[in-house]
Amino acid sequence: MAAALTADQLIAQHRPTLDQALEAIRTRAYWSPHPEHPKAYGEHGSLDAAAGKAAFDALLGTRLDLDQPGTDDWVGGEVSPYGVELGVTYPHADVDVLLPAMRAGQRAWRDAGPELRALVCVEILKRISDRTHEFAHAVMHTSGQAFMMAFQAGGPHAQDRGLEAVAYAYAEQVRTPGTAEWTKPQGKRDPLALTKEFTPVPRGVALLIGCNTFPTWNGYPGLFASLATGNAVLVKPHPRAVLPLALTVQAARQVLTEAGFDPNLVALAAERGGEGIAKTLAVRPEIRIIDYTGSTAFGDWLEANARQAQVYTEKAGVNTVVVESTGDYKGMLSNLAFSLSLYSGQMCTTPQNLLIPRGGVATDDGHKSYDEVVADLARAVDGLLGDDARANALLGAIVNPDVKARLEAAAGLGEVALASREIAHPDFPDAVVRTPVIVKLDGAKPDAEAAYMSECFGPVSFAVAVDSAADAVELLRRTIREKGAMTVGAYTTDPEVEQAVAEVCLDEAAQLSLNLTGGVYVNQTAAFSDFHGSGGNPAANSALCDGAFVANRFRVVEVRREA
Repeated sequence: MAAALTADQLIAQHRPTLDQALEAIRTRAYWSPHPEHPKAYGEHGSLDAAAGKAAFDALLGTRLDLDQPGTDDWVGGEVSPYGVELGVTYPHADVDVLLPAMRAGQRAWRDAGPELRALVCVEILKRISDRTHEFAHAVMHTSGQAFMMAFQAGGPHAQDRGLEAVAYAYAEQVRTPGTAEWTKPQGKRDPLALTKEFTPVPRGVALLIGCNTFPTWNGYPGLFASLATGNAVLVKPHPRAVLPLALTVQAARQVLTEAGFDPNLVALAAERGGEGIAKTLAVRPEIRIIDYTGSTAFGDWLEANARQAQVYTEKAGVNTVVVESTGDYKGMLSNLAFSLSLYSGQMCTTPQNLLIPRGGVATDDGHKSYDEVVADLARAVDGLLGDDARANALLGAIVNPDVKARLEAAAGLGEVALASREIAHPDFPDAVVRTPVIVKLDGAKPDAEAAYMSECFGPVSFAVAVDSAADAVELLRRTIREKGAMTVGAYTTDPEVEQAVAEVCLDEAAQLSLNLTGGVYVNQTAAFSDFHGSGGNPAANSALCDGAFVANRFRVVEVRREA
């Protein structure tokens, strides 16, 4: 059957987008081809809000047949954090059948070359972008994100991260020329002459182990980095968040087929309840690349045991903000309140520890004691979330019972500066919605250290009293070194303190945000410009995205002949 998408069509449609993405990662300036506003959709084949919601509703209670080889059962069971049973079932794979089928298409995919692979990936992202409204509901009802966050983070921002990975993958593959003429002078004798060919070749099958909270945002970089570098990709979603990645696999398989490639280059590995297939898949010899986002314990296990694979992990860290002084006290409080509240703190980038000198901080509103800073921050959070409708739009729902349990236990760790409260959701009465808790801790006490030196994922933050700015800087250093950090924030008007914090982050390889008081927050990163994680501290062994994230997904093989 003839391909519905020719190489010429893909070049005409998507080469300009790829070129813009390459320029964006070079300049690090703002750029995105994917609109953030819901009203931007509904033209040129994309679904508008009503059509996207209807498409999502039509999925509920259905079987999502991907026409994969080796299907031996149908599995499902997702229940939305908002209380809705999705009722979607997915193919369960006999991997002894599926994995050989996935490898069968790799030679043609390898031979397509970096440009065509990249453009096929851009077309897949375009198809996903056209269904952003549908995907937003899928992300919302598997992650618990509020709709607007699910729309933006699960839609355009995730698509941006996927395209960013494609751009890096293309750039790294074409760094080496395809051919070279090599001539070495030999004095009076004839020169030695060789013709050399250089081909980027894939490592093998890549395994993407998806996460519950950000299935697309965290999943797309690895998926598209592996696919663009010639590898087949087996997608193993989190059992509570299958739908967004299953729809992604569906779109990828459609585009690959239309472009004349084997659709089995991308496949889904859904699992039965309690089956735990990630460990089994991770050590199979066919699996040569693994991308994982989740707990430190399993990330460490993968790094230690999946020795046949190149493993990329984003695990957990203890994110810290140093509060030494500020020239915009109200702006600082507002910014921090939003950062602590967004998606109920269920982000790997949410601040946990706020290090505040016990002697207080200097501000444009006069000197503020430690107690005043904490009380004012509590009031800022309370004010932000005082209206239930606004609170629901910011907080979303608690994603699983473990987060709820940690939130409830946190109140017993110290003096509660801001108690968590329950909020009713008008549309979803079964949703578990809770405001953040802020707990005061004395950084000098050993029992307090056990709390603030452990990650407490969810809407929990600790206001840690320290003796001085210097002590805050040293505690920051120890926290990053021992526990890792995806993000670091600092507020200071003192150049020496700013330099000290920056030196710690440079030494310990942590991404730093200074004096954020406006509409940019420490827990947000922008594709093509910001690096998510660094790969240089215990929180993650890779960064999204950089050259290192893609370069070891392929190798360059040389064939040389005498000229």
